[in-house]
Amino acid sequence: MAPGEGMVIGDTAGMKTAVSIPDDVFEKVERLAKRGRRSRSEVFTAALREYVARHSPDEVTEAINRVCAEVDQTEDIKFLNAAARRLLKKVEW
Repeated sequence: MAPGEGMVIGDTAGMKTAVSIPDDVFEKVERLAKRGRRSRSEVFTAALREYVARHSPDEVTEAINRVCAEVDQTEDIKFLNAAARRLLKKVEW
């Protein structure tokens, strides 16, 4: 396989690459993978996905928007309207 050429690992298409990992980090990943019955590749992939998501404001905004779109806000709006009415009744105009 040529460098940079995609490969299939299990059912997942992936890119094979070589990186240097400090020994202590590698050992922690190894233990985490064994505890979770996952491969090291799965643990590294999950960690990199989380890192990229945290450092990419557009992806964070998109994720928040997806959650907000999925949540039924009907009850929240009813509650907020009722709370606002109670508060406004107490305010002197």
